[in-house]
Amino acid sequence: MARRQTRNDNLRLVLARESARIMAEHGIDDFLLAKRKAAERLGITKRAALPGNQEIESALSEHLRLFAGQAHENHLQNLREVALGAMRNFYQFQPKLAGPVLNGTATPHSDITLHLFADPAELVAIRLMALHVSYAIGERHIRFADRIEGYPVYGFAEDQVQIEMTVFPGIMLRQAPKSPVDGKSMRRAGIAELQILIEACQA
Repeated sequence: MARRQTRNDNLRLVLARESARIMAEHGIDDFLLAKRKAAERLGITKRAALPGNQEIESALSEHLRLFAGQAHENHLQNLREVALGAMRNFYQFQPKLAGPVLNGTATPHSDITLHLFADPAELVAIRLMALHVSYAIGERHIRFADRIEGYPVYGFAEDQVQIEMTVFPGIMLRQAPKSPVDGKSMRRAGIAELQILIEACQA
C-alpha cells in the first residue's frame, strides 16, 4: 500500500511539473486543461495521480524561478507597474489586482486582472472613453461560495500588455470570489498594497 502511495505521489509530482511547463510555455491559464494535456502527453490515466491546483501552482512558481529567473522577476515587476498605473486611472472604482500578476505566477502570456466596482458598470466605459482608450467588452462568469454569476469585462491594451477589468456592483466590494487554485476567497490587492509590493521588490 505504501509503495502504491509513493508511486502515486511521484506521478502527481511529474504531472504537476508538466502541467506547469505547459502553462508557462503555451499560455494556458486553466488548471484543469493544463492537467489534462499533461496527463495525455505522459500517458497517465490514473485519477489518483492527478495533482491538485495548489500543487500545479507551486510547480509553476518553481518552473518560473528555475527557467526564467531574473527575466521573470523583471517581467512580473513590469506587469505590476502597468497594473498600478491602470488602477490609478480608475481609482474612483476602488480597483483591486487579482490573479497571477499579484500571486507571482504570471507568465509572458498572462493578462493583468483587475476587479472594479461601479453602479452602473457603464461608468467604467465612460471613463475609458474619457481617457481615449479603445476597448472591447465581454462577460466573465465568476464563482462565489454560493453561486456563479456573469459580470461585464472591459479589455484593453496598455504598454503592449492586455488588461481585463471585471466590473462588480459596489455592494460587492468586500465579497471576494473563490480562487480557482484552492477554492478559498481570492487574494486581491488595492492601490496602496500593490505600491508596497512593488517597492519591496525594488529594495
